[in-house]
Amino acid sequence: MKKLALAAIATIALSGAALADPIHGTWQTIPDDNGNYGHIQVRDCGDRGICGTLIKSFDSSGAEFVSENQGRAIIWDMAADGGGAYSGGKVYSPDRDKTYSSRMQLSGNALTVQGCVFGICRDGGTWSRVN
Repeated sequence: MKKLALAAIATIALSGAALADPIHGTWQTIPDDNGNYGHIQVRDCGDRGICGTLIKSFDSSGAEFVSENQGRAIIWDMAADGGGAYSGGKVYSPDRDKTYSSRMQLSGNALTVQGCVFGICRDGGTWSRVN
């Protein structure tokens, strides 16, 4: 009976992991205009689609510091389009204090981020997977 219960628990746990979106995890941004970069935790946010929160900030020397934006939503309302493409969401750029309509492209451990505001588009660079 214990073996059956353990098998059922393992099956449920593994099926949940299999359903996780491949974009889920922690991503390191490229350095901003000040040389600072961050770690963004990307996950499913229910009615807000796929979202990402700034969980760590680093200065240009790589030293961690507490940013006023820590805990802030950086990505929200993003939807998977298939083939590693994501769109329909927003990305906030702390260094410019602007929110961009965004799209992202996942390729292995690289996430290319692009965004536009009022017809002006910005390349958010290619983020790398931390975990």
